[in-house]
Amino acid sequence: MLSPFKKVAINGECQRRESEQGPKTADFEARALTTLEHDWKRKIHERLLEVLDLSLIHTMSNEMARAQIRKISGELLSEASAPLSAPQRAQVVQSIEDEVLGLGPLERLLADSTISDILVNGPRQVYVEQHGKLRLTDVHFHDDRHLLNIIDRVVSAVGRRIDESSPMVDARLADGSRVNVIIPPLAIDGPTMSIRRFGVDRLSIESLVEIGSVTREVADLLTAVVKARMNVLVSGGTGAGKTTLLNVLSGFIPHDERIVTIEDSAELQLQQPHVVRLETRPANIEDKGEVTARDLVRNSLRMRPERVIVGEVRGAEALDMLQAMNTGHDGSLTTIHANTPRDALSRIENMVSMSGVSFPIRTLRAQIASAINVVVQVARHEDGKRRLVSVQEINGMEGDIITMSELFAFTRRGKDEDGNVLGELKATGIIPSFHKALTAKGINLPIEIFDPAREGRSKS
Repeated sequence: MLSPFKKVAINGECQRRESEQGPKTADFEARALTTLEHDWKRKIHERLLEVLDLSLIHTMSNEMARAQIRKISGELLSEASAPLSAPQRAQVVQSIEDEVLGLGPLERLLADSTISDILVNGPRQVYVEQHGKLRLTDVHFHDDRHLLNIIDRVVSAVGRRIDESSPMVDARLADGSRVNVIIPPLAIDGPTMSIRRFGVDRLSIESLVEIGSVTREVADLLTAVVKARMNVLVSGGTGAGKTTLLNVLSGFIPHDERIVTIEDSAELQLQQPHVVRLETRPANIEDKGEVTARDLVRNSLRMRPERVIVGEVRGAEALDMLQAMNTGHDGSLTTIHANTPRDALSRIENMVSMSGVSFPIRTLRAQIASAINVVVQVARHEDGKRRLVSVQEINGMEGDIITMSELFAFTRRGKDEDGNVLGELKATGIIPSFHKALTAKGINLPIEIFDPAREGRSKS
């Protein structure tokens, strides 16, 4: 019977036995609950909260806690003589387990590695991006309160808060996925949550070549540029793959260099052993204690970094980033939201103006031209594929204009019958002025890769 479980988290002997046997997992295909299963889930969940001390459950390891919840939920279903088949019972038990220890209805979406974005538009509408396409799912929450409980679980895990006085927040999941939440009164139709997921397997430059996002020639160029400690700006729209490319580029940094990363919400997955990760902090309930990206950039320069990587420049920190690039911190990397490389430079100008420091326009542009060596543009096309579409070198100044040379460009040829974008990324024929500098540093980059007539490049 259930009396031994009343307000105890399971005795030590039971824990030992479960540990020896290992956690048991139900063998079923994740799907939305039927009405009958949903009703029984609510009944058993409510009963579980009465007989189980969750404060003790949370002191166990995740595997042990899940095993205990499965065990007790199964016994509660049996005691209630629930008219459910074995697969239905397994589905209900799994749903209760996710509700208590996970993110409830979202757990089955998070378990699918092909889903890259989860977009919750209120309790009754959940979209996902899968293989580059958005689709509506059958996942839903009971009501606003249910969704808010899941949201609170996410944001509190990283020391953030969300309420009517602070209705917007950035957070992250345990796997590094980025979460943005906005709730009423700002979100009119109910709490809204966007989850940007990151693959379990870290992509390499070889992976990008294999899937056609970049060509072998561009891969060789980017490898050489990072190894030569050139400053790189990755530009692109939302969901274009900027952070993914930044992670790939960071993989070319030697393992004996000290790297400092600065992000609003930690997303970068660097593999080097000597990495210091910094994250901004919002103001507390008293509107104090805020730490901005600009604060972190300035502080990072006192930490003896050999490379500074800013996840994304969004405001006044652009000025400090430029100064870092211009004062001995070569090889820095960052991303920016922009539609073209030229727009990216214009946006940096606008961001510097947010710092409150006034520069003559020519002086500011000269500093930008001196700080940034290469701009890489990425895009997500309508077929859902993310591609590198342009690599441009910043040459310097001509009058008041920053001059740029496009080294590689993606040329579209149309679409096939399945809606896939056709085109190829090929050299323009311009040899970068930094090629001699690469050779002087002992980096051998064949000049032939800049020949537009070169054969064997990948196409899509």
